[in-house]
Amino acid sequence: MSALADSAVQALVEVPRAVDCASAGRLPWIEETGKVAPRDARVLSKVFLDRLQVLEEGTPEYQYARNTLIELNMSVVKFAAGQFRNRPEGMEEILQVGMIGLIKAIDRFDVSREVEFTTFAIPYITGEIKRFFRDTSWSVHVPRSLQERRLVLAKAADALSQTLDRSPTTAELAAYLDLSPEEVTEGVVASNGYTAGSLDIPAGEGNDDAAAGSFVERLGEDDPGMKSVENFQALKPLLEQLGQRDRRILQMRFGAEMTQSQIAAELSISQMHVSRLLGRILKTLRAGMLTQA
Repeated sequence: MSALADSAVQALVEVPRAVDCASAGRLPWIEETGKVAPRDARVLSKVFLDRLQVLEEGTPEYQYARNTLIELNMSVVKFAAGQFRNRPEGMEEILQVGMIGLIKAIDRFDVSREVEFTTFAIPYITGEIKRFFRDTSWSVHVPRSLQERRLVLAKAADALSQTLDRSPTTAELAAYLDLSPEEVTEGVVASNGYTAGSLDIPAGEGNDDAAAGSFVERLGEDDPGMKSVENFQALKPLLEQLGQRDRRILQMRFGAEMTQSQIAAELSISQMHVSRLLGRILKTLRAGMLTQA
């Protein structure tokens, strides 16, 4: 054991047992935690964890003890994150998430349980990393309850497939998991959000994929109404300039789709008069549109 670890342990051993832990000697100052050997780091972690239990949260000594514990156990985070090195996410991002798990482990560790801190911390670190994958790896945002149901359904489907020697039905999955058929269907549909295909991939099959074009070229079409949007916006100020009777005639003819005879009866005028009024109104609007263009 190094002299540094010896001094840390000795600082506590020499404290009389009758003295309360809160009045124990000061923690050793560690200049470079990165140079502490793993075995010494375990010994020092126990010293700092014991001391952390009696320090008042928010004090400089508490912050020093907590921060030093984090730095001493960064190797534990690297070890736990190593099993995820083949993930598409960058290792730096995985390590950052693992550090969150380490901090949670430090804050929740109970020295009275007589468990090695590394044994306690690794499940917290890996759990935090897996939670990160679960929440960010989905191509489409899906509520966490449905994400978890997807995993339960996958395990149930595997178990039933071995028993039935075929794929289970929705009703069989529902009975097996004590869920409603609707909940099973919801979980199956939600699983489609885990991955998303590109709209740029060929839409056809076989050797004619290139000729078939991509999905983005075949799915959907231009909304013909979009061509009218610009005209509607240009018409708005022109309609506001019309008199009340002219706007009412337009509304009846093109809004309510009334015939000229019906409009004439509504306004108590002749159909010929309605025709002349419509012609004049439309000519005015057309001239205004051309002027704006």
